[in-house]
Amino acid sequence: MKILVTGGAGFIGSHIADAYIKEGHTVVIIDNLSTGDIKNVNTNAIFIKQDITGPEIEDIFKEFKFDVVNHHAAQINVRYSLEDPILDANVNIIGSLNLLRLSAKYKVKRFIFASSGGAIYGEPKVFPITEDFKPEPLSPYGVAKLTVENYVNVFARLYSFDYVILRYSNVYGPRQISKSEAGVISIFINNILENKICFINGDGNQIRDYVYVGDVVRANLLALDSHSDCFNIGTGVETSVNDLLEILGKILNQPIEHQHRAPIPGEVFKNVLDFSKAEKYLNWKPRVPLVEGIRLTYEYFYNERQNKIS
Repeated sequence: MKILVTGGAGFIGSHIADAYIKEGHTVVIIDNLSTGDIKNVNTNAIFIKQDITGPEIEDIFKEFKFDVVNHHAAQINVRYSLEDPILDANVNIIGSLNLLRLSAKYKVKRFIFASSGGAIYGEPKVFPITEDFKPEPLSPYGVAKLTVENYVNVFARLYSFDYVILRYSNVYGPRQISKSEAGVISIFINNILENKICFINGDGNQIRDYVYVGDVVRANLLALDSHSDCFNIGTGVETSVNDLLEILGKILNQPIEHQHRAPIPGEVFKNVLDFSKAEKYLNWKPRVPLVEGIRLTYEYFYNERQNKIS
């Protein structure tokens, strides 16, 4: 198949592009490199530096006649969305609408959208969170993701293409950048490697659901053949920020230097996803335990640093 991966130079998108190419698909990557890195781009992919909000991308759709659009390009920082909600909406809503419009016009068969299980559900009182929970986003970023989900549903019905919406919990792993608060694992690892203090917002008891990027990639592979639906992609495992430092300390066999600072206003305190629907209909479940995933992530960043030094 011919597959467009938007954001394919980024953390998650580049891993997905690699997997699609390994499966024999033709992959075109659109990325403006605002947070992506050209070194992440698979040499067998067709790379086009372009912004998803621009009219120029119509020429790309016209030329390649994609079977599938896998949409991962986004403004990824929740705090930035609070500071500049217009910029966030322009990228995450208008950019996505541009892709959906062109997907309809050029007869794309399937649209896969990376949504956020960490941002759209808000602060429910019962856990783990299923797809049936009422979305109540607490940030413009979450509002944008939910808005695009609704657009995907509407366009799929109007123009008769298949879709899969994947609501990720906190994804971590190799290639993750430390520009987003969701990248706390990569932030801690980079601070450790640079002999800097790790800062914890509030008391560190905030609960998250951390899913390894390799498991997320498998969900995107399975999404190529599934029926149209929305799926949580998480582990159902509760992990606090304090737990992360404890795990890193055990991996490195040393205590991790850290300090607490003021909590962030509006931050979701707890988020854990139920993945049973994905297990039933996608035949997906997480395989990589957190300790193993963090070890793999640490080794990646350690080797990257050693390569730069040498």
